[in-house]
Amino acid sequence: MPGYLVEDTRKVTTKRLIEMKEQGKKIAMLTAYDYTTATIVDGAGVDCILIGDSASNVMAGNLTTLPITIDQMIYHAQSVVRGVNRALVVCDMPFGSYQTGPTDAVRNAIRMMKETGADALKLEGGVEIIDAIRAIIAAGIPVCGHLGLTPQSINKFGTYAVRAKEEAEAQKLMDDARLLEEAGCFAIVVEKVPAALNQKVCSELRIPVIGIGAGPSDGQVLVIDDMLGKNKGFSPKFLRRYADLHTIMTDAIGQYVADVKSADFPNAETESY
Repeated sequence: MPGYLVEDTRKVTTKRLIEMKEQGKKIAMLTAYDYTTATIVDGAGVDCILIGDSASNVMAGNLTTLPITIDQMIYHAQSVVRGVNRALVVCDMPFGSYQTGPTDAVRNAIRMMKETGADALKLEGGVEIIDAIRAIIAAGIPVCGHLGLTPQSINKFGTYAVRAKEEAEAQKLMDDARLLEEAGCFAIVVEKVPAALNQKVCSELRIPVIGIGAGPSDGQVLVIDDMLGKNKGFSPKFLRRYADLHTIMTDAIGQYVADVKSADFPNAETESY
């Protein structure tokens, strides 16, 4: 068995993620938006797959995550769930699906769970949406929180710069993290904050903290298209590229085009009936 594959093939659950933190085991999370990619990500041993609303950027070409709809998120989540055997599957609730209050939040959350088969949902924000989070959890749906840089609030922030560098915002993040844990969230994603602050969050919370651009954490998450190097226009400091698929795919497609135009493909001996 390759060294990167896990021997434990049991289904990952929210309870197991908390146990992993207790045991000092790191949690690997990646995004996926389609069936084929999900089968590869799951087979490679990722613990948690996130159907991120980053699909708005990666799959649809939007500048922000705001335009993606519930119907679109459900489509992507359905596709991913069909390809997963082991990983915990978490789906983002898109902008506008929970900010209007607990009633709308629960109705939309139930629909997303019923129609996708996902294991849990992720919501952005702290005290501002705590009533919605509590209501969703009370309905029996696991919730992962998201603090720090919350892309659904980009128009309020006006920038994708590092958050919580000032004392007041750092204190609010700590307070929100404790509030999310008390409300029953099984994990929290913390995005683009100073590493020292994130370490404090990790040390004070019983539930796992999944970092992205936040230094060492209980686990890490990246957008798969970024870490595979399919997108060359996005190079934040926190991103480690594990492949250069942009070049590999461009070369392969270019060779295909050349072979078709030269009549080299298909050949009569092995590629024709």
